[in-house]
Amino acid sequence: MLNNEASAATVVALINPASAANTAAATSGWIDIRQYEGDLAITQHIGAVTGSIAGKIQDATDGSGTGVEDVPGATFTTVSSANNVQEIAVSANAVRGWIRYVGTVVTGPALTAVSLLARPKIV
Repeated sequence: MLNNEASAATVVALINPASAANTAAATSGWIDIRQYEGDLAITQHIGAVTGSIAGKIQDATDGSGTGVEDVPGATFTTVSSANNVQEIAVSANAVRGWIRYVGTVVTGPALTAVSLLARPKIV
């Protein structure tokens, strides 16, 4: 059963591993998650970091960010040391259709990558 779940999952890069460091912010574009069900597993990978970075997930009603709000409970612990990986889970039913990652860099730079693992809806 577990293998079926894993093979059915889709991986989406919210922020690709940076070849250049993010110095003020690491913000992804809007991702349409209406095609997914169940939990959305969002993983934040921080490589080298000089100061710190605070990451969170926001949602909106469309791909332009209309009505943008922070998703309750979808905040990563602030990172101030290199090679940190964190994951949070958000129910696809708890967001309004589009999500994005917002990483606030407090004294940079910070090498950042963020990915989404989600299960497509079966129709």
